[in-house]
Amino acid sequence: QRQLEESGGGSVQAGDSLRLSCTASGYTYSTYCVGWFRHAPGKEREGVATIDSLGTTTYADSVKGRFTISRDNAKNSLFLQMNRLKPEDTAMYYCAAAFCATVAQRLRVTPLRAPAFSYWGQGTQVTVSS
Repeated sequence: QRQLEESGGGSVQAGDSLRLSCTASGYTYSTYCVGWFRHAPGKEREGVATIDSLGTTTYADSVKGRFTISRDNAKNSLFLQMNRLKPEDTAMYYCAAAFCATVAQRLRVTPLRAPAFSYWGQGTQVTVSS
């Protein structure tokens, strides 16, 4: 059974940093494209950052230069280092995965687009106060 479990959320002040982690189980993690998405009340779900099976990263414009996505396939883990946090970063953050072992499968996974990802964690809340 494929599972994703996020951790590392919390309540911080603007300008602070947080590091989110996502641990996967039940599948060969290295063959998956993975990413972070967020959903704030009253807003659309937003792709934050994704990383494919080759390590290519994509970031939303709103987080470029502040957030860094990384993965450790040996530990079946995904990370999101969030620096210089802003109140508008407040949201529930989810990690997600999509199978992309082949070139064709990888090309079908559009970075930052939630419908392309089949597997989702339960989320971890990030709250940034001004």
